[in-house]
Amino acid sequence: MKNITGKQLCKILTENGWILTRISGSHHIFTKNGEDARIVVPVHGNKEIKTGLLKAILKTAGLLSLFFSLIN
Repeated sequence: MKNITGKQLCKILTENGWILTRISGSHHIFTKNGEDARIVVPVHGNKEIKTGLLKAILKTAGLLSLFFSLIN
């Protein structure tokens, strides 16, 4: 799986309807109308998000299959 940075993941979430609700330190918190879930994205400069966390965030956002289709 291709690793991406927190900044790139924030951009992907925003493009797919997630709204940046607040920022707590280096963590960006996203919500979406009609969803009970809350997504927390660590943005530590240009540091890549590890594979397990990336998969969990994409699964919560409902973008896991979309992301796999883009990288293949």
